[in-house]
Amino acid sequence: MANLGLMVLMMAMCCGIGGISATVYTVGDTSGWSVGSDYTTWAADKTFKVGDTLVFNYASGHTLDEVSKNDYESCTTGNSITSDSSGATSITLKTAGTHYYICGIPGHCSGGMKLAITAAAAAPTEGGSKAAPSGTTTSPTPTTTTPAATTPTVVTSPTGGAATEHPSSAAAFAPAAASVLAFVSAVAIMV
Repeated sequence: MANLGLMVLMMAMCCGIGGISATVYTVGDTSGWSVGSDYTTWAADKTFKVGDTLVFNYASGHTLDEVSKNDYESCTTGNSITSDSSGATSITLKTAGTHYYICGIPGHCSGGMKLAITAAAAAPTEGGSKAAPSGTTTSPTPTTTTPAATTPTVVTSPTGGAATEHPSSAAAFAPAAASVLAFVSAVAIMV
């Protein structure tokens, strides 16, 4: 029976359980989302991909707006794709391509509160497809951060921003867990 436990452990390691590759980036690190920061330099050494999360921490008197490329380049406010002013906004990158963020308070974007990042497509899954992580949709949606529950949770920003569904931890492990359970069943039959 001890060998069965060792075999299960080895199978779990081979299946990549716990090997979720999404990264959480705190924008600006300890400086957060603020006037006077250099977000181009901050992002330069990072490789963003679909599934990664950007966490924007900022004081009251700021916003986080996702905007078009033209509005980003000209620091134009008022045409936001999404906007949040909760002070803690998390955005999971759900589409490949360049995403543009500014502070919508007049003068703040030109003062440095702007970030453009390019997200690469998610790495191919074990079956070779490039599917997005379970429970994702096709456009980034700002939300407040909450810990993942064991069932999907709907979260709404305090300012009435858009809601999004966060996949449970169990859903993220489901494919690998199914493989381990199938293996354990096969081993149990052999024993």
